[in-house]
Amino acid sequence: MGVRGPKPKRESIVWSSDFAYAIGLIASDGNLSSDGRHLSVVSKDREQLDNLKKCLGLTVAVSNHSGGKAGMNRTYFRMQWGDVVLYQFLETIGLTPRKSLTLKEVLIPDEFFFDFLRGSYDGDGCFYSYYDTRWPDSFMFYLCFVSASEAHMVWLQETIKRLGGVAGRMSSSKRGSGVFSLRYAKRETILLLNLLYSSTPTTSLSRKRLKIEQCLRIVGKSLPVGRNEAPGCRNW
Repeated sequence: MGVRGPKPKRESIVWSSDFAYAIGLIASDGNLSSDGRHLSVVSKDREQLDNLKKCLGLTVAVSNHSGGKAGMNRTYFRMQWGDVVLYQFLETIGLTPRKSLTLKEVLIPDEFFFDFLRGSYDGDGCFYSYYDTRWPDSFMFYLCFVSASEAHMVWLQETIKRLGGVAGRMSSSKRGSGVFSLRYAKRETILLLNLLYSSTPTTSLSRKRLKIEQCLRIVGKSLPVGRNEAPGCRNW
């Protein structure tokens, strides 16, 4: 009699733009259960989980999930599923249970790194802008990535510089919350956005993309329409 156990939900892993984007979301907002099988993602954006379902070919349900600090209870969306093959693969590339403080390098092929980074940005990144009152008509904007793991932020900064040619600036929270931020200013942000949104088709969170597009119009810029050919695939 064969050994009983959970059957994997997929037979293999195939690298693609969408798959790398999904890894970015899981690395930022996801959780690997200690049972070696289940994964979950919680987000305030239902579209975030719908994107993840599409990228991974999932058919699981999305449920409501309450959380937040005392007195600030909010409703989020949560998705949980079992996939032994994906779980074990994520472990081989650097993701583990309770990863928020221990996450370091994630083994992403260079050709899919910026798809991964776009997923990471949609999960834990932010974009903000303002007019600097010190100079007339000076419109400033910044692209940021945040994490509780300093080692992960160092790896992101080094990889972005190696593949994208922009350095950024890393800092830690002044309040001692243990949160590290990697920030790119105006010129570097434009260069980095051209890399983040260059895939065809580009899966992204529309709320964040719209905010970026509105900002870029102010300075006469726009996001790229995408490459003529989609990235190739690689089996694992």
